[in-house]
Amino acid sequence: MSELGEGTFGKVVKCLDLSKNKTLAIKIIKNVKKYRDAAKLEINVLKKLADYDPECRYKCVQMYDWFDYHGHKCLVFQLLGKSVFDFLKDNNYEPYPLEHVRSMAYELCLSINFIHTHRLTHTDLKPENVLFYDSSKTKKCKKTKKEILCNPEIRLIDFGSATFDHEHHSSIIQTRHYRAPEVILKLGWNQSCDTWSVGCIIFELALGFMMFDTHSSLEHLAMIERIIGKVPSEMAIRSGSPYFKKGDLDWDVDSKEGRYVRRKVKGLERYIPREERENRDWKDMFDLIRGMLELDPAKRITLPQAMNHVFLERIALSRKASRSSSGYESR
Repeated sequence: MSELGEGTFGKVVKCLDLSKNKTLAIKIIKNVKKYRDAAKLEINVLKKLADYDPECRYKCVQMYDWFDYHGHKCLVFQLLGKSVFDFLKDNNYEPYPLEHVRSMAYELCLSINFIHTHRLTHTDLKPENVLFYDSSKTKKCKKTKKEILCNPEIRLIDFGSATFDHEHHSSIIQTRHYRAPEVILKLGWNQSCDTWSVGCIIFELALGFMMFDTHSSLEHLAMIERIIGKVPSEMAIRSGSPYFKKGDLDWDVDSKEGRYVRRKVKGLERYIPREERENRDWKDMFDLIRGMLELDPAKRITLPQAMNHVFLERIALSRKASRSSSGYESR
């Protein structure tokens, strides 16, 4: 048995199932009530997802079993590769090849749209919660000398915070850097908040750094306004947030923080690398990201629309053809 990772919830270990001669991952939850309760919820969600998709066509991690060990809830999973974040970090934050970004973006949309159709919102989408199916096979890029994956297929993990539509919606969800503006402003949220997170993730995979690198809600909103555009006055006023005065963000652009944001943060399309600014694929990718980062959640692109967006339609069409030839049609 060897440790794969550790978090506030407990740890994940790798072990061998002697009866099946198969290596598995076991998520061991701390014997603490709030973590045990979250584990019960995650087990319930994973069981339902397995019933809906036994062949894992929609890229959600598969839970094989679970058991209780002296008060520790233990969830048994298929063994997967590194997270897309860990691979990025270990590769010195070298951005993923655009075709890999396209593939990962499509599969992420596919997976999340699948859970949305079953009345679930993930609520904690981030690169750490997207794992490669197999990250062991790589090759060297001749140009950068960095590692490139042979297979960018992914799996979505960590359903401990997933929320059904009919359940209580906590006011604060999502990891800070991937948090939608309606969540920051406590305006209530729905499944479209996941779409915002996907937009942030695609940006990070393509460029190698996070879009909103901040730990302050006010600075976060200032970055959003600089990158995406002004928060609609209606949203600002309706929120009653102290971050706004008369519908405008109460942000001093000449303060130390204001100068930092002005210097480091720019309009979304200006992040396209200079040498790629005439590249149709890059323009299409950023058009999709902009649709996902629409400030008004009611106007934000839906995931079915995203999968048919020009940036992803090539994959959508090829997979549709593959399903047709195999006699399978997605639900």
